[in-house]
Amino acid sequence: MKEIKRRILDFFVKHSSQTFKSRHLARRLQMTEEKAYQKLRKALHELASDDQIIREKGKRYGYKPDDDQHKQGTLYMVRGGYGLAILETGEEVFIAPKNLGTALDGDRVQVVLFARPARKHQREGIELEGEITGVLERSRREIVGVLKKTKNFYFVEPDSRRIPRDIYIPKKQLRGASDNDKVIAVIEEWNDPLLNPEGYITDVLGKAGDLRVELRSIAMQFNIPIEFPEEVITAAESFHDSLPQEEYDRRLDIRDKTVVTIDPEDAKDFDDGLSLEYDNDGNYVLGVHIADVSHYVKEGSHLDIEAFNRATSVYLVDGVIPMLPERLSNNLCSLRPDEDRPAYSVFMTISKRGVVKDYSIRETVIRSARRYTYEDVQQIIEDEDGENVDLILGLNKLMHILLRKRLREGSIDFGSVEVKFQLDEDKKPVEVIKKDRLEAHRLVEECMLIANRTVARHIASDKDKKLKPFLYRIHTAPTREKLKELAVFVSKFGHTFNIDGAGLSKAYQKLISDVRGSAEENVINEVALRSMMKAVYSEKNEGHFGLSFQHYTHFTSPIRRYPDLLIHRLLKEYEADMPHERRQKLMDKMKSFGEHTSAMEQRAVEAERASVKIMQVEYMKRHIGDEFEGIISGVINYGIFVELTDTLVEGMVHVRNMDDDYYEYDQKNYTMIGRRKGRRLRLGDKVNVKVLSVDPDRREIDFVLTNN
Repeated sequence: MKEIKRRILDFFVKHSSQTFKSRHLARRLQMTEEKAYQKLRKALHELASDDQIIREKGKRYGYKPDDDQHKQGTLYMVRGGYGLAILETGEEVFIAPKNLGTALDGDRVQVVLFARPARKHQREGIELEGEITGVLERSRREIVGVLKKTKNFYFVEPDSRRIPRDIYIPKKQLRGASDNDKVIAVIEEWNDPLLNPEGYITDVLGKAGDLRVELRSIAMQFNIPIEFPEEVITAAESFHDSLPQEEYDRRLDIRDKTVVTIDPEDAKDFDDGLSLEYDNDGNYVLGVHIADVSHYVKEGSHLDIEAFNRATSVYLVDGVIPMLPERLSNNLCSLRPDEDRPAYSVFMTISKRGVVKDYSIRETVIRSARRYTYEDVQQIIEDEDGENVDLILGLNKLMHILLRKRLREGSIDFGSVEVKFQLDEDKKPVEVIKKDRLEAHRLVEECMLIANRTVARHIASDKDKKLKPFLYRIHTAPTREKLKELAVFVSKFGHTFNIDGAGLSKAYQKLISDVRGSAEENVINEVALRSMMKAVYSEKNEGHFGLSFQHYTHFTSPIRRYPDLLIHRLLKEYEADMPHERRQKLMDKMKSFGEHTSAMEQRAVEAERASVKIMQVEYMKRHIGDEFEGIISGVINYGIFVELTDTLVEGMVHVRNMDDDYYEYDQKNYTMIGRRKGRRLRLGDKVNVKVLSVDPDRREIDFVLTNN
């Protein structure tokens, strides 16, 4: 037995990045006879029990590291084919494509660090490099992609660019799928990184490229549940339409106050209302009234578990995938006009200089007086006339006060541009419209920001020294490497970004101001945003760099964000003097709450971007051969990316289609240079392009340059 164990351990050392089932291992060790195989199984069991090898789900065995160079973490694939392993310590490890083993995006993995920190990866700003030596847990079972047929075999090409390997499908596992079908595949076996994974088809969604099929596939690609379980629907339908009398008795009744909601024209869930009064000293008394979802969604209930798992609503171009069933999101928890609703209200007394002098947070009953769209409010602001004109103009005046104060204190105000699709009755895009950022948008934004900040300060700066588990919205400062990259990038456009000055946020503010109104504004704003760390949820109060707030949380959207719902519950429990044991129990959970909700938020963002790209591709299918103005938004060795000025649609001009010259890539200066004629195509240059082709399967748009 000792000799068998030695052979097993030696084998795993040589194949440290793979795992094996016992039968496969027996073949490799030439121990396939039944007696020898039983000895092998016993040896594997004993080695796993002694923690000398690892045993994964599916009865797979593999190498067990035993020194400080070996870590565990989660793998995230990055555009370019490399990976980042985020260790349990929070450190990032660069994983070159050749060192990925059989790991996929999101997998929990075993990582071996190189003996000494590898050369610094300047582009990523990462000091550590390593190799995946084992997959501890797969992040996904089902993979969405397009079935392709060659002369001799079938394979699935995944939709996600983060899955770099095609999946081989034996003919007997097609389940009725045919060439160019959009399918769902399951990886059945993948042990050798030199070979592609093998799997089988579980479902056929339809033909790839069909708009409805592509949109339906997004939810499946990102593992977003569309339907609610029956028990969740039943729970949502069980509530009465009206509030019981005891709720009126125990809450602050403010139905006599004028409360209005302001939302997009197509919104159906109105989760925030505003009121405004003045005290005897002329201070503003702003009321921010948020739908009290926690009144209906109790901790541990079917509704709560489902809401936590989803963590956020997902807003796709053709509709929303809600966090809560429609009975709650669009009805009982929506602050609809002329209907009594339970709310959680923050009343803030704000001076004429924007200072919050006093506040209170109360459970209330409200009755919305009017539902406004942003366009309605903008019209009242411009005309200084209309229903509730004094309220709207007062809120707008307060908005300017709060905005000026926020910018003075270092908050960064990105004027990012968004687009909206005008859809026909078949939900196909017929027009792409840039959405203007109105004063009405800022009005709501500033009111929500001050409410979120006030709630966070209420907890973080409370003189009560008791343990207070909480979930903050944090945003840490950019790394030095990212700042240098941004400075180099904007210099190519003739702009400066001073990273060595007195205030980093002031440098961002100056850059944003300098590029405002320029052709490259959107490109630079996008790159500047990417230079920053992502905002996340955390149990630690580390401040919000972008807003320049020491305390910040999310309180104002519990219909569509789980952290806000959690904050409502915590505030109520603190008001009732939460017991210490309960505080300790929640503190132990808060870190995982933050990690989960942050991950689900990122998933939603990626799904939303994918739906926008699908609609852009569908829209451009109707414009093949048409010419547009654009700006060069990226330059790489095999072509240039061009973003169209009017629609923000991005496509590529491939070098193979740049036939007016032979172009060479100047990586340092983000430029393509024609060898014979000397033409320079630089990042930020204005160009005219014609739509050459559209590939709905790959969600790609090809342009060709026209005479400029």
